[in-house]
Amino acid sequence: MRGRSLAAALALAFGATTLAVFVLVGSFLYLALEKQIKAQDNLDIVLAARHARRLAEELDSAQGIRDHSERLTSVVLGNEALSMEVFDPDGKRAIEHNIAGALAVPDAASDAATVAGLPPLTRVAATARITEADLGDWTGRGGAPIRGIFTDARLRNGDTASLLVARNMSDRWRLLDRYRDKLNMAGVAGVVLAMLLGYLLIRAALRPLRDIAASASLVTVNRLDTRIAVARVPSELETLVASLNAMLERVEHGFQRLSRFTADLAHDMRTPLSNMRGAAEVALARPRSVDEYESLLASNLEECDRLSRMIESVLFLARAEHPQFVKQLREFDAGQELAHIADYFEGIAEDANVRVRVSGAASVTADLELFRRAVSNLLANAIRYTPPGGEIVLDASASADAVRVTVENQGQPIPAEHLERIFDRFYRVDPSRSSLPSSGLSQGSTGSTGLGLAIVRTIMELHGGSVHAQSDARSTRFVLRFPRAR
Repeated sequence: MRGRSLAAALALAFGATTLAVFVLVGSFLYLALEKQIKAQDNLDIVLAARHARRLAEELDSAQGIRDHSERLTSVVLGNEALSMEVFDPDGKRAIEHNIAGALAVPDAASDAATVAGLPPLTRVAATARITEADLGDWTGRGGAPIRGIFTDARLRNGDTASLLVARNMSDRWRLLDRYRDKLNMAGVAGVVLAMLLGYLLIRAALRPLRDIAASASLVTVNRLDTRIAVARVPSELETLVASLNAMLERVEHGFQRLSRFTADLAHDMRTPLSNMRGAAEVALARPRSVDEYESLLASNLEECDRLSRMIESVLFLARAEHPQFVKQLREFDAGQELAHIADYFEGIAEDANVRVRVSGAASVTADLELFRRAVSNLLANAIRYTPPGGEIVLDASASADAVRVTVENQGQPIPAEHLERIFDRFYRVDPSRSSLPSSGLSQGSTGSTGLGLAIVRTIMELHGGSVHAQSDARSTRFVLRFPRAR
């Protein structure tokens, strides 16, 4: 199942973000415009009401209202949305201008209209200041939204007239509706455009990833040396490219080591099998005596033992590389264990005319069986390459951060270029691959599997420690370093 497009997902996220921003900005602009329009209209109504009352206060009587109607209605002239209605002291309409539609009552347009037919508005006293707080809202004829002020005016003769100044807000709501629709259209168009441009920009920004994928697809089993090379990689992807190249390098080295290991294993297993087959073919070429057949069986048995040790070593290395390999760590005296190992090899050392001496003492925390195996491998190797009459020293010493176990023997020095590689599996210092290579290591006294030093290094890695070799004309020393337990 194909995964979701990252570019599409980011474009959608970018579009959603843009939509949210447009909604917030559009709402702010809409509300700001509505507030500004409302404030301006309120001010117009208040100023018109104040002006009309001031003009009415200059009149002498109710008849003066009718005689000077044009003067009073001039306050709202020029604005079709504004309307005015003036009532005489008796409550009857004296003047009206553009009042049709402002009032919902049926008699709003008749001469008999009175103050009683007006909407329930707060009546501003003649002596009170007209403010925006005195404005009222109601619904006019046809459902039109109306806003206005109802105020009294004191005539010169002492009578009180009433004035209604109102404004039809329908044009304002239509203006706001059109503005809102344009905002919505602009928002939708902006979101679509933002998503499209975002998608194109994101695809362009992700091009290095596609180049990395294309470069990685060139890596095959036959081309493990290929590395990801992308020109002008963004700084955010430099770490990714470096990590992928490092991974490919580790894979290449691992594959090469596995190939060498497989070839060396096949070569070393072929040798004893060839020996067994050759000896059997020679024995079957003509009748042999019982002693000759026994000698053949003994020789074949030695080759079988060699194969068994090799297979056991390979299985151990395979198990040791598994992440869940179990170690039984415990604390013990390294000096005492070295003495036990020396006693076990006493017979083999006497046969080789070699002395084994143990010195030092230190407490170490390790897997006892793995410790014995590592030291035994090194000791068997030392016995094989120590000249007759020589001495092997097993030493244990402790420092602040580690415990060191040293296996030192006299003999021919190992060339410096081979000191690190002798711990590789099946590595041979002698290119002829002799049966007793200088880097080989056996589990006993007969022949080498070429895996002993590799096993030693694996054991030390399991303990978080290390092993290294030193060799000069005086002696060859293998040093095991076990870290202190914390």
